[in-house]
Amino acid sequence: MKLLPEILESAEVIQAIRRDIHAHPELCFEEKRTSDVVAQKLESWGIKIHRGLGKTGVVGIIEGSLGKGRSIGLRADMDALPLQEHNHFEHASQHPGKMHACGHDGHVAMLLGAAQYLAQHREFKGTVYLIFQPAEEGGGGAREMIRDGLFDLFPCDAVFGMHNWPGIPVGDFGVTPGPMMASSNEFQITVKGKGGHAALPHNSADPVFAASQIIGSLQAIITRNKRPVDAAVLSITQFHAGDASNIIPDSAWIGGTVRTFTHEVLDLIESRLHQIASATAQAFDCSAEVTFSRNYPPTINHEKETAFAVDVMKELVGEHHVNSRIDPTMGAEDFAFMLQEKPGCYVFIGNGDGDHRSQGHGLGPCQLHNPCYDFNDQLLPLGSTYWVRLVERYLESTK
Repeated sequence: MKLLPEILESAEVIQAIRRDIHAHPELCFEEKRTSDVVAQKLESWGIKIHRGLGKTGVVGIIEGSLGKGRSIGLRADMDALPLQEHNHFEHASQHPGKMHACGHDGHVAMLLGAAQYLAQHREFKGTVYLIFQPAEEGGGGAREMIRDGLFDLFPCDAVFGMHNWPGIPVGDFGVTPGPMMASSNEFQITVKGKGGHAALPHNSADPVFAASQIIGSLQAIITRNKRPVDAAVLSITQFHAGDASNIIPDSAWIGGTVRTFTHEVLDLIESRLHQIASATAQAFDCSAEVTFSRNYPPTINHEKETAFAVDVMKELVGEHHVNSRIDPTMGAEDFAFMLQEKPGCYVFIGNGDGDHRSQGHGLGPCQLHNPCYDFNDQLLPLGSTYWVRLVERYLESTK
């Protein structure tokens, strides 16, 4: 790996920032302390900042010394998860029920490491926008920053994002052009019937039975309606009905999620879900009301920017450590909103297999959204160097 010596020299400082943020997790749109830490560090390095987009967002502005030119946006998410941490090392969460279980603390630290270097080495033409975004975990912070004028105030020519990925070895990257992550959507189907005595079901219109038939029928959308080559997931994750064993309730509801890589497949699933729920409920003398929410669109990498990012990664770690056709994941990411507005690329940086947690970790695996997860600090210099090299290549650096 061709890491920048100055970034290696500051690795312990950046690690301390990362662990401080890990110990003080904040949920979506509550990242007051985290954004204060980010703002203070940026200003201490002579970087101009703008605060308040998406409530707690921070944008750092670094102008090159070679004059005006293109502009590039680099994004890191800041929020934590509503999860009780099981680790007991020194930097474990100090806030019960809140945890950095997805590595956003590391994402912030990697971008800060790059910011410190770029503030001292401005031999490039153009502008870098450092986008520290709130509320990725379900709050749509990227969408809210855009609504508040992110790209009006800071009109990036391209925008780039990065996420750590457990299971990929440290020192490796993964990316693919086109769909990288799926859309995230949720639905609720409320089935209304006629309650009554459980011993006399013929006098009722049983919403529990009708809802159970809907659950089975919805999978026909995946197996019989969409093309087999189009990836999609429809998972029922909730079923709520009744309060007593001898009463058929008046209503029941089921809820779940839909994930797709294209809007066309999502349109098909949403349409068929409405049709199947309504028709199946009617077959059992019930009715169905469907609420379908499209939360995050699919994260779709742009061809040109992805090829550019791949070249930078290969120069940094070598061709054999870059998987440029990694399998997309059905997980979702609100960086998708930025890629709808601007060309760009979102990449995975390997977080390893969890061996870095040799002291003080819980008994579970080091997987995302797991209470025993911890970001691998070995990534910090690599991630920061990647950001720097991306900027230097994109903005016609003299280096």
